[in-house]
Amino acid sequence: MQTLQEDSTVEFEDSERLARLSIVMPPQRRKRVEAVEEPKANNKRQRMHNSSRKSSRTAEIIDDSFSHKKCTLLFSEYAGANDPDVIGPEGMEKFCEDIGVEPENIVMLVLAWKMEAKQMGFFTKSEWLRGLRDLECDSLEKIRNKIEYLRSLLNEPVVFKNIYRYAYDFARDKDQRSMDIDTAKAMLQLLLGRLWSMYSLFHQFLEQSKYKVINKDQWCNVLEFSRTIKPDLSNYDEDGAWPVLLDEFVEWLKTKQNFPNLRQSTSQY
Repeated sequence: MQTLQEDSTVEFEDSERLARLSIVMPPQRRKRVEAVEEPKANNKRQRMHNSSRKSSRTAEIIDDSFSHKKCTLLFSEYAGANDPDVIGPEGMEKFCEDIGVEPENIVMLVLAWKMEAKQMGFFTKSEWLRGLRDLECDSLEKIRNKIEYLRSLLNEPVVFKNIYRYAYDFARDKDQRSMDIDTAKAMLQLLLGRLWSMYSLFHQFLEQSKYKVINKDQWCNVLEFSRTIKPDLSNYDEDGAWPVLLDEFVEWLKTKQNFPNLRQSTSQY
């Protein structure tokens, strides 16, 4: 902005100076000044033209990294015959096979998150183009080369939290406000099974509990619990603002033989 202002100031001063010269100088002298100024204007127009051509070449190079047409054609290979704007379960299975990833692999969840897909097992054309444009992928080979990158995103705490939260609305039945318990257990296994040392115990708790569904608040708090509460529960606060689901999980753990310290500490209150 500073450069533009300086250029404007210079141009204004030049114009003002020329206006003064036109008053005090004879016509022949004015023509000589105008003749001097004209090449400057031509040079400026040439520089602007060259800059525009350079910008166009740069845009062409960027566009070469992703082809909208190729990406659309790739989508059509998996879209259903009855609905050419949607990849359904059958097309999804073929797509997973072609990129060498199992449908239940967590990488597919990360890819769906990148696409902002609304429903598990389905990719719309707009979702497909949005996600693959962001990844700069317009071929199977490029997608295969991005698999490790997609997996690495799970190692970033903030990104993982976003994917975890996204998974709730992605996986739940859209006719229901809450996620059924079987889907919740499967998704928790996928997301936390290898990260949370207490997951197997939590899974056992859910198996014998009365819960048939999990709401979004419970879902989000399970992640927070897994990240903040120590495996021996020594920093668990009974007066904390945990949902009843997790309070009941802790109460259930008190009955387990591998938590004697918890029973001893809680019996002192």
